[in-house]
Amino acid sequence: MKSTLDQIEDIKNHGLSLDFSTVFNHAFENYKKIALYFGLIILVFSVIFFFALFSVLFAYYGVESMSKDFFENFDSQKQTSVQMLISLLATSVISGLVAPFSAGFLKMADCADKDEEFNVATIFTYYKTHHFSQIFTVGFIIAIISGAISTVIGAYFNEMGIIGMSLLLNLIISYLTYLVIPLVIFGNLKALDALKSCLLIISKNPLIIFALVVIGFIGSFIGFFGCCIGIIFTLAFNTSMTYATYYGIFNMEEEDPIDTIGQSDLE
Repeated sequence: MKSTLDQIEDIKNHGLSLDFSTVFNHAFENYKKIALYFGLIILVFSVIFFFALFSVLFAYYGVESMSKDFFENFDSQKQTSVQMLISLLATSVISGLVAPFSAGFLKMADCADKDEEFNVATIFTYYKTHHFSQIFTVGFIIAIISGAISTVIGAYFNEMGIIGMSLLLNLIISYLTYLVIPLVIFGNLKALDALKSCLLIISKNPLIIFALVVIGFIGSFIGFFGCCIGIIFTLAFNTSMTYATYYGIFNMEEEDPIDTIGQSDLE
């Protein structure tokens, strides 16, 4: 079987053919298998996260300080350049540490697609494999770039009265890096190879991939309009769409370990 890099080389030379309806149907069928479990996991971990966050804030600032005015003043405080840099680095590190958790949901989608058993432990899979360092690096790099754009370019446009430009630019970055994590965990690529390959793939069929990204995003937030808490059960659709898009592009049969040795050094 061709390695992922060999398949990427074929895409580079011959282009990319991707059928929208096939990917969408695959994503929907996969979504039905993981939606309930995905939603319950998101619900539980959201409760744990917010409980931990407010516990830290209460412990540091005191209960009496936690008011509406506190949050408004906290949000409006201006940071020095050093504080902004430290904040950007801290946020990027956190993003890198959270990235394997997000990758675990793609693993769940993969298990569901192959009718393999999955459970809560599945979402922690990539904290225990050799993929961790590469996933962390990808998450860190993307967060650094997005944060820098929000801080520098976004602030510049805000001063010009153009609101929302930083959000738009970050959405573009998300689109351009749409398949980076799957390339790392399913394609066994190094972080930088995955970033370069993702840009190449999207450039070969940008409209179809953009349409899939938009539909995945819209599908994820349908639950918000019906019942706000329902969004935790529709978020899985975007994961399924990402998985199905990758599946539609690459042959996802298990590679021979011998074939994968040194494949990321070929380019």
